[in-house]
Amino acid sequence: MADRGVDLSALPKEVRDQLAELDLELSEGDITQKGYEKKRAKLLASYISHLPNVDLPLPDVQLSPSRSADPSPSPEAPGPSTSSASRHHRSHRSGGARDERYRSDIHTEAVQAALAKHKEEKMALPMPTKRRSAFVQSPIDTCTPPDTSSASEDEGSLRRKAALSAALAQTLQSPDYWINRSVQSSSTSSSASSTLSHGEPKTQPQPQPQPAVSLTPSSRSSMLDTADGVPVSSRVSTKIQQLLNTLKRPKRPPLSEFFLDDSEEIVEVPQPDPNTPKPEGRQIIPVKGEPLGVVSNWPPALQAALARWGATQAKSPALTALDITGKPLYTLTYGKLWSRSLKLAYTLLNKLGTKTEPVLQPGDRVALVYPNSDPGMFWVAFYGCLLAEVIPVPIEVPLSRQDAGSQQIGFLLGSCGVSLALTSEVCLKGLPKTQNGEIIQFKGWPRMKWVVTDTKYLTKPSKDWQPHIPTANTDTAYIEYKASKEGTVMGVAVSKIAMLTHCQALTQYVIDTVCLHVFFPSLQSVMNRIHTITVPYAVMKACPMSWVQRVHIHKARVALVKCRDLHWAMMAHKEQKDINLSSIRMLIVADGANPWSVSSCDAFLNVFQSHGLKPEVICPCATSPEALTVAIRRPGARGAPLPARAILSMGGLSHGVIRVNTEDKNSALTVQDVGHIMPGALMCIVKPEGSPQLCKTDEIGEIVINSRAGGTMYYGLPGVTKTTFEVIPVNQAGAPVGEIPFTRTGLLGFVGPGSLVFVVGKIEGLLMVSGRRHNADDLVATALAVEPVKTVYRGRIAVFSVTVFYDERIVIVAEQRPDASEEDSFQWMSRVLQAIDSIHQVGLYCLALVPANTLPKTPLGGIHICETKQNFLEGNLHPCNILMCPHTCVTNLPKPRQKQPVDVGPASMLVGNLVAGKRIAQAIGRELGVVEDQDLIRKHQFLSEALQWRAQMDPDHVLYVLLNAKGVAVCTATCAQLHKRAEKITATLMERGGLNTGDNVVLLYPPGIDLIAAFYGCLYAGVVPVTVRPPHPQNLAVSKAACILTTQPLMRILRSREAAASVNVKTWPTIIDTDDLPRKRPPHIYKPPTAEMLAYLDFSVSTTGMLTGVKMSHAAVSTLCRSIKLQCELYSSRQVAICLDPYCGLGFVLWCLSSVYSGHQSILIPPLELESSLPVWLSTLSQYKIRDTFCSYSVMELCTKGLGTQTEMLKARGLNLSCVRSCVVIAEERPRLALTQSFSKLFKDLGLSPRAVSTAFGSRVNLAICLQGTAGPDPSTVYVDMKSLRHDRVRLVERGAPQSLPLMESGTILPGVRVIIVNPETRGPLGDSHLGEIWVNSPHNASGYYTIYGEESLQADHFNTRLSFGEPQTLWARTSYLGFIKRTELLDASGDRHDALFVVGSLDETLELRGLRYHPIDIETSVSRAHRSIAESAVFTWTNLLVVVAELSGSEQEALDLVPLVTNVVLEEHHLIVGVVVIVDPGVIPINSRGEKQRMHLRDSFLADQLDPIYVAYNM
Repeated sequence: MADRGVDLSALPKEVRDQLAELDLELSEGDITQKGYEKKRAKLLASYISHLPNVDLPLPDVQLSPSRSADPSPSPEAPGPSTSSASRHHRSHRSGGARDERYRSDIHTEAVQAALAKHKEEKMALPMPTKRRSAFVQSPIDTCTPPDTSSASEDEGSLRRKAALSAALAQTLQSPDYWINRSVQSSSTSSSASSTLSHGEPKTQPQPQPQPAVSLTPSSRSSMLDTADGVPVSSRVSTKIQQLLNTLKRPKRPPLSEFFLDDSEEIVEVPQPDPNTPKPEGRQIIPVKGEPLGVVSNWPPALQAALARWGATQAKSPALTALDITGKPLYTLTYGKLWSRSLKLAYTLLNKLGTKTEPVLQPGDRVALVYPNSDPGMFWVAFYGCLLAEVIPVPIEVPLSRQDAGSQQIGFLLGSCGVSLALTSEVCLKGLPKTQNGEIIQFKGWPRMKWVVTDTKYLTKPSKDWQPHIPTANTDTAYIEYKASKEGTVMGVAVSKIAMLTHCQALTQYVIDTVCLHVFFPSLQSVMNRIHTITVPYAVMKACPMSWVQRVHIHKARVALVKCRDLHWAMMAHKEQKDINLSSIRMLIVADGANPWSVSSCDAFLNVFQSHGLKPEVICPCATSPEALTVAIRRPGARGAPLPARAILSMGGLSHGVIRVNTEDKNSALTVQDVGHIMPGALMCIVKPEGSPQLCKTDEIGEIVINSRAGGTMYYGLPGVTKTTFEVIPVNQAGAPVGEIPFTRTGLLGFVGPGSLVFVVGKIEGLLMVSGRRHNADDLVATALAVEPVKTVYRGRIAVFSVTVFYDERIVIVAEQRPDASEEDSFQWMSRVLQAIDSIHQVGLYCLALVPANTLPKTPLGGIHICETKQNFLEGNLHPCNILMCPHTCVTNLPKPRQKQPVDVGPASMLVGNLVAGKRIAQAIGRELGVVEDQDLIRKHQFLSEALQWRAQMDPDHVLYVLLNAKGVAVCTATCAQLHKRAEKITATLMERGGLNTGDNVVLLYPPGIDLIAAFYGCLYAGVVPVTVRPPHPQNLAVSKAACILTTQPLMRILRSREAAASVNVKTWPTIIDTDDLPRKRPPHIYKPPTAEMLAYLDFSVSTTGMLTGVKMSHAAVSTLCRSIKLQCELYSSRQVAICLDPYCGLGFVLWCLSSVYSGHQSILIPPLELESSLPVWLSTLSQYKIRDTFCSYSVMELCTKGLGTQTEMLKARGLNLSCVRSCVVIAEERPRLALTQSFSKLFKDLGLSPRAVSTAFGSRVNLAICLQGTAGPDPSTVYVDMKSLRHDRVRLVERGAPQSLPLMESGTILPGVRVIIVNPETRGPLGDSHLGEIWVNSPHNASGYYTIYGEESLQADHFNTRLSFGEPQTLWARTSYLGFIKRTELLDASGDRHDALFVVGSLDETLELRGLRYHPIDIETSVSRAHRSIAESAVFTWTNLLVVVAELSGSEQEALDLVPLVTNVVLEEHHLIVGVVVIVDPGVIPINSRGEKQRMHLRDSFLADQLDPIYVAYNM
């Protein structure tokens, strides 16, 4: 006890306790050696002040970094298990607390050696970028945030290097090497990504953009060029480069083993490697245990034994329980145990309920809920139930309503039909209660009645009452629970005869005084009148040596412990010098079946051999919930040689064969035997998966046992029982071997020399990856050997697998210490990857660190694996660090598609199509008809003349009504009023503008009637109007405009300081405000000499972010208006409601042009008004009884999200939409089927016809190609196969088919329009089973692009293009959209079958990945479904990496949950590996006025590091 002059026993108790706590912390790895010495010295300082140079010694145990232990080793639950120790039967313990089951100095050395190998060859892994505010978790935020610089590259690299040097010192060769590697950007020229080819929006005139440079490896800077030649010096692209460098490493299976994906079939299994080790032995022969001995006076049942000892040996001690300090608390004698059990049995049968209706009948199931610190109460309850012939179901004490696994326990209680729970008074008081004092209803539990079993509440049985004690039979005696790998909890029923036989079998091995701290089967003790001393875990926590002291005091002959107890006792042994363990005949190691128990046994023996412990008494045993005790090692003869160990190759184990490890000592597993199987049992080894085929002698399989002493069934679950308890092994031919049923034990192992049993793992920890087996415990051991002291909290690591893309993927989740820095954590994660890759030859899919104490716990303090897995898959894990490695471990992707060289000419393809019976994909709208009437010709030639004609013929007809947010008309315009206002503007333009015919005039107006008047004013003046959205002061742009027309408020903005700051106001053209104009008439109204003259310019930002203007001639304008008039049957008597932005495309045509041409009244609702009053559009439709309305997707989405829940209220207000015949969504994209369907469903209650909602389609080259009119058939929906679509083929499938994509027709093709589907590369027409570019021929095609900076050549081939064959004379315009045409069964107006056009997506936006064509919207749809907190998402590619940006609507702690879910869903549904996942705030993804995502703007912001992301994960 002396510690160099300090007598520890003389110290005050609290100091001793603090020292014990400190020793425990050191043993658990919660404190470093240095910290331990410092704290210990501080504690003892006042007691050793008189000794100047005292060196405080430490426990002289070599501490490897992998040592750390369970935080709160909470007591094992006393289960009346009949097995030996690890019958603590809680299978969810595995992978839980770091209870030193995994400690092994040899393994730690192996891991360090494996990591050392990697030092030379590994490159830097890019560290994730994290917004600081998101993770307050780490109190040490003093370290520099990683990567906050977007300064010049060298400085950035150096700062990054500083931040990462700690993390990656081991894995880098030299800083210079790494900096060079990290900035070697692969060529980022425009071809790098399919989306780069069309340039970007330009806001100022620029010189010729410089070509993007391909940097050489020696280049020191990382100036990357985005597509428009703007150099970005950005940490993001550097990291992507790092990621690309890392991905250059070869994947494990060489390419030949990738399996081909025949486009119709999904993945097949890879071909087996011919070098795989195969079993070579003969078929195993069942192994017999020794015969059960015959005992003359053996009692007929366990209760009979209790009755006998209760009567004859009443004073004999049965059980001693210890208090929290390790002192004996009470001793229960056999007399007391018998009398109390008798009272309880009597009470249960006679005092609950009435005589006629007792609550309990013999055979009913009862839950026993007792804390493990009170074994006495538990014994009484257990034997009371046996005597009353009710079936006890022991369970742990539930601590809260949401306990991990509580729902599964509820399932157990339900399947066993339990409605009554026995508990102690103290325990009952501690259960969580509701406000009115009742015990809460635990999640998933049936309704329970609680009965307190303390002696004072029990009734003494009447004189004539005797319990019925039948001879043991096959009826169930008790039920103990087990959790399966999937997390379901089942009750294993143990029969009375099995209980008796099990005691008899163990008795042949063990009879004597026992000191136990794990609850040794109370059955065994009672059967043989043993005195049991229990040491609860709470005592072990405070005093790890307590069980050793008890053995010494009581001269115990048998001790039953677990590895962690051996380890703790060994760590604390310094304080005990006079301990003697020579009385022990058997030291049973309950979890000796765990291969990692070897080192604990050795280390314990090493320390305590000097205290009398004999090497031959250590007896590991193997147990399982189904078979109880499977095997146990007998104590050897004194001085006999100890059993040999097996040193196996982990590579062999992964293929299920036994190979002695010879070459690589790093990947070896040492296992000890667990003795022979139990007396009277029969054992074989069968294949764990598939039919129970007998293994060969050198093969690893599941141990199956036939024995009378095991469980008989899963209570209440006959189906699962059959596959577990009634297994008949078969030979290689599949024929059954005999008729004896065996029970699966869930243990994996083999039979060694001399019929010794070796166990290498459990089925529940088995991970099958690419046909190879790995054991979760082995992976935990490896991870723990990677210096976890800095990073992992108390060694708490969970390993499980998730199935993604046809294979299991390994996930490791660990709790992170509160003081661990980002760099430490990241370094640990990258080293674990390397170690597992080296030792187990398997890639990890995901490695996550969660804050300390946040993983769900089992009742014993271990990690609840199933709940952890569930949380991971549902996105409820909330990690603080995550590393995904799909590139490394997903090796079963289909081969990338090789594009065939186009040798075959388009003409032969056409002939091939025709021979195959496929139509050429083309469709034609109906005829436009000929205009007869002369004055109609005059009216229709030019729109300006149409307005003058209307002003004369019908001056008071109201053309336009503008509504505000309240639905009140704030402005109207009749034909005459509009004409007069237009004239005023013309006069002013002529006076003040100094304009020439054909000059451009910018119209800068909010949506309204002023805009319309200004437009016609320009036409009257012979100038070309350009409508522009009113700017925000920050984003003013100038075109080649000669003059700007606007309103006074906007004029003030243009003249403001903010505008002056961003634009040189001196270069502005003339600005005229049109609010208060003098009443003047122009001298004449301009009439264009030909209809081909330019009428107006239509400017719009495309989805690729390009600002493009198209020229619209007078002829195109009038044919477009005529086409719409015919399609929608528009006449003067009609009213149409328009809720669209009036600045470009079809929105502008409907807002400004259509009414003047057709004479119908347009009710204008600016979409902005919906923001202040959502129902204004719908209530207008109802109030004015509108038949036709036009809106945008953003308006529809606002209504769906904002009004979806208020339909009842709107109905009460009298809102009725039954008048609406067509509601058309105006868009330039694939129809959003989900949105239109949910809009129809939501407002069906308000009378909206499901047939009313449809979509239109226009593009830059032709503003209106399709528009669902009144005459055509309803729009049809088809389901296409996504796999075929990626190959540019269209294959229709049934609704609900896997990998099917629903597509809706984009509306009926307008009159006068012809559409054909063309191969964008060969420019030849395609058959109708192909996806191709949509080309359009129509009199209202635009006449060309108008570009600001004189780049007319940019896409000149988009207009007036000819097919490469077929009809070479027809001129077509290319829409840059991909689609297909299908002939439907419906008939059109002329009675022919209707050809439907389906738009799939923009050609410029498609992603070319792995040789296939992907549409961003499909990937985004999957991503948005992945987690409830993803509000919106967008994808793009950068240097062939897929980048997913997701907006997080939930709290920031959910950010990292999204990373694995997004990766999973894209891999599962699209067979793509995500390269980078970026989590951002809501509203970051830019969206244009039509509600379309601007993915290229987003990409540029990401690369320029302007997104301020919450988290950026670089998938390895």
